[in-house]
Amino acid sequence: MSVERSRPQRSRRRLTEADYHALGAFRHALRRFLAFSETGAVALGLTPQQHQALLVVRAHAGRAPISVGELAESLLIKNHSALGLVHRLVARGLLSRAPAAEDRRRVALTLTPEGRRVLESISRDNLGQLKSTLPIFTDLIEALQRLDAPPSDKA
Repeated sequence: MSVERSRPQRSRRRLTEADYHALGAFRHALRRFLAFSETGAVALGLTPQQHQALLVVRAHAGRAPISVGELAESLLIKNHSALGLVHRLVARGLLSRAPAAEDRRRVALTLTPEGRRVLESISRDNLGQLKSTLPIFTDLIEALQRLDAPPSDKA
């Protein structure tokens, strides 16, 4: 499944060394975070994709529980791949599925108590890791704010 890219609004301001430094540091921090998160998931017996699925189910903001189709869309995978992922998580006792109350053709997904426990453990560690990279995010935000500044003659 391809990732849809929208064209961001481009600034006319020339990029500075600080902009490139902030972007490079952010990219590196992002890669380190993903590796850290994946290692945490594996340590608890999950694949990174299983961890991501649990997080998507828990973070779903809709009024009704998330469906398999919505999970697939959020993970950028095909519906049949999401079905297999859900099947494996149900078999492990981390996820439950049931016909949705409002539409029995729709399958509603919810975390089991064990799924919540496992996800909280990984998420607590992940948030700690993200907190340690706060200065990198601050630099990136400042670089993004500079993009809105009027163009200058400086290079």
